[in-house]
Amino acid sequence: MEVIKTELEGVLILEPRIFTDGRGYFFECYNQREFLAKTGLDVTFVQDNESFSSYGVLRGLHFQKGEFAQAKLVRVIEGKVLDVAVDIRKGSPTFGKWTSVELSGENHRQFFIPRGFAHGFSVLSPTARFQYKCDNFYAPGQEGAIAWNDPDLAIDWKLPASEVLLSEKDSRHPLLKDSPYLFEYKK
Repeated sequence: MEVIKTELEGVLILEPRIFTDGRGYFFECYNQREFLAKTGLDVTFVQDNESFSSYGVLRGLHFQKGEFAQAKLVRVIEGKVLDVAVDIRKGSPTFGKWTSVELSGENHRQFFIPRGFAHGFSVLSPTARFQYKCDNFYAPGQEGAIAWNDPDLAIDWKLPASEVLLSEKDSRHPLLKDSPYLFEYKK
């Protein structure tokens, strides 16, 4: 596995080593020992989730609040998405900055988003099957979110705004500057 650092501290792109032959391919999706050795992060994942979405679906920008915060390791097993992480740690040198990576069933890349970041993705293929590991259990009453189209963030979702499909909930999140549920940056 190759670890690629992004411009946001702690947000990582992981590229697995893939073994191919005439039958197809094989790779380890996750190996806790290698993850620790290559990233230095001692993370214990406790929940796996999967979603299926069609072209134009945009999910995000989500996070869990306070003690319910979650780090995520995300990947696409079928289709293609643009995956986005936004630093929402007050006092961070990269507060309000975002980074993105294209994840697909073909490139097998994974994206690690630590606690203190909002997360979202847009579906760029006809359909996409998205999987992610979380290091804390989902707590329905502790959801937080930032508006996907916050003009201060100016995220390029690689979709025309007219083709974005949102849930009712995702259509009414606050702007980052108006969110009461941010994290404190700890050096």
